[in-house]
Amino acid sequence: MEALIEKKVPVLPRCPVCWEGPETMEHLFLYCPVARALWDYSGLEYLGEGLPRQTFPLFLKRLLGLIHHPEMVMAVVAILWRIWRSRNWVVFEGKQFGILALMRQFNQQVEEWMGLPADQAPRVQRPIIRTTSHLDGAHWVCMWDGATKSGSHSAGGMVLFDPARALLLARGVQFAHLDDPAGVELLVLREAISWCMEQGLSEVCFEGDAKVIIDKINQANTSDSRLGAVLEEIVHYFRVPPGFRVRFVGRENNRVAHLVARKAFSLYPTMSRFFDFQTWLGSRV
Repeated sequence: MEALIEKKVPVLPRCPVCWEGPETMEHLFLYCPVARALWDYSGLEYLGEGLPRQTFPLFLKRLLGLIHHPEMVMAVVAILWRIWRSRNWVVFEGKQFGILALMRQFNQQVEEWMGLPADQAPRVQRPIIRTTSHLDGAHWVCMWDGATKSGSHSAGGMVLFDPARALLLARGVQFAHLDDPAGVELLVLREAISWCMEQGLSEVCFEGDAKVIIDKINQANTSDSRLGAVLEEIVHYFRVPPGFRVRFVGRENNRVAHLVARKAFSLYPTMSRFFDFQTWLGSRV
């Protein structure tokens, strides 16, 4: 932050990308949820494991010291450039963007740099970009997530992708006087199941980051009295053929649903179904 101020770059009290942390170089490039998602998407997040993160310059120096392949250096620079450009879009141009858009821009940046004349990049090869393998076969995917705050209300987000992994629909839900995280995740999943059935879908993989609940469902464990009949109902849906499945993907791969859940949470107490989540999410991604 001090370096930005010294260079007369406008600095906000909170990160303009996620509004969840201070606008420091360490947060922007390393800890911001958007940055973490892009590092994970690139397949290069493992390079930074164990490196000191007290200051971003030190982290970057150590990171580049570990890399001996030009294509990997190019990918790291592309990550940092896209994050910085996106930050400036928000600050200087008032534009909004989303994680999926940032991933596309990262790929485009790599492609653009790969178009350099051979004499300028004689050893550069296309970096291996690792994407998460979600499913085998042509299933629809519905991501879901909950947002809670102690002593407050709660909300959930659901995002539907077609078998080609194209984002199709987004929906938010709200729950008054409910702040139990496990209960909220379960209720959001039930809403997601009903939503997919309304769309006439029978083969869907539901992806979320509520590992405890997902393990209970996959083990058909309905002994949790706190979650009660809702858990039994959901376990039933995943027992009935032909094709509902549920799997754990982790927060970093569930950020689109997380964005919708946070937006639905911020709209309380308005009725979330009157908000056009699809248009809003389209402007973010």
